[in-house]
Amino acid sequence: MGAPLILVVEDEEKIKEMVASYLAGEGFQVKTATTGPEALQILEGHNFDLVVLDWMLPGLSGLEVCKQVRQKSDIPIIMLTAKSEEVDKLLGLELGADDYITKPFSLRELVARIKVVLRRSKAKDAYRHEELTLGDLYINFTTREVRVEGREIELTPTEFALLSVMARHPGRVFTRMQLLDLALGEAFLGYERSVDTHISNLRKKIEKNPANPQYILTVYGVGYKFRPR
Repeated sequence: MGAPLILVVEDEEKIKEMVASYLAGEGFQVKTATTGPEALQILEGHNFDLVVLDWMLPGLSGLEVCKQVRQKSDIPIIMLTAKSEEVDKLLGLELGADDYITKPFSLRELVARIKVVLRRSKAKDAYRHEELTLGDLYINFTTREVRVEGREIELTPTEFALLSVMARHPGRVFTRMQLLDLALGEAFLGYERSVDTHISNLRKKIEKNPANPQYILTVYGVGYKFRPR
């Protein structure tokens, strides 16, 4: 198996080249794009393992690129953003990004985040023929296949990681910090609010009525749990 292939989408030439060079030095294969349309075109022709995507791109924004990618693929996406407001970060997560990192950022931190996201994206390889059926919900932990009433549901790597942790321990109550640690990795500690956004996205995809969920239940004042069998 070759080195992971990363697409870096950044319109600032110096930042793009700096990130691409550093990632290459860390053993990744790297391709770059400067605009949203260019990124979408390149993604059509290659099998990337992860996208590092700038928020503020000319013409077609990084958020719109993320939205279009999510309509076709669950490839992991890390957003680069100069926006520091929490609402902006959560908007990126709502559109399907797996994580964000705010400029200016440490290249070492970016690599650490990439490795964490790739690790949980490929976590399915550690499982052996495990599956769960509960009501209308079917989960195959080996193939990452999720179905509701027989209809296949596309989840991002982050969403599947969270679902897997909870579904493997039905009835157990997880705090947000525990979910971050177990599902997303140590590099994500401190981003408790992002769990709420991912859980909201999950509910929209697997629950008949997200406002009255039957699978992912809120334990008020504590966190979340998966419906007991």
